[in-house]
Amino acid sequence: MDLVLATRNKGKISEMTDILFDMPFVLRSLAEWPSFEEVEESGSSYGENARIKARAAAEHVGLWCLADDSGLEVDALEGRPGVHSARYAGPGEHPISKLLQELAAIDESCRTARFVCVVCLCRPEGEVIRGRGTLEGRIALAPRGEGGFGYDPVFIPEGGPRHLAEYSKAEKNRISHRARALASIRSELLNLSAR
Repeated sequence: MDLVLATRNKGKISEMTDILFDMPFVLRSLAEWPSFEEVEESGSSYGENARIKARAAAEHVGLWCLADDSGLEVDALEGRPGVHSARYAGPGEHPISKLLQELAAIDESCRTARFVCVVCLCRPEGEVIRGRGTLEGRIALAPRGEGGFGYDPVFIPEGGPRHLAEYSKAEKNRISHRARALASIRSELLNLSAR
């Protein structure tokens, strides 16, 4: 059975493909449908944005589609950048640089944060199955590591001294917010493949 990952983000495609490696699907991505126009993520929550993307993609390609929306929530910034994580920095700004600048006066012990991911599985007729996952941690004083993408170089998962960008792909995919969100709908994915 085909399952379309409703994204063109290479980092997300790689992670989701690795996390779902043992599922009985042929995984495809929106890169195969160049006529599909990206939809505006106009929702006020991760769930709304994931649903918007999954539903639009499913209607366009006529197959089950899996979309996610994720972000970084920093307690000292009252949950920002949150749902706006991908658009947090302005033109010419780097998001990590902006984040560290905003946290410059905050001690590292008070920089608690979490990655949040909501996934939505949608069939062309509109049925939606939703899952959520989080990864708790804190924001470091400076970036470190070459792996991952996004805010991984400044995020230190709870209980570990290493930055998420220092984890191997396999290590990250065992603990990430995306892995946890997908795990939360694993039984629904297996039921889907049995149809």
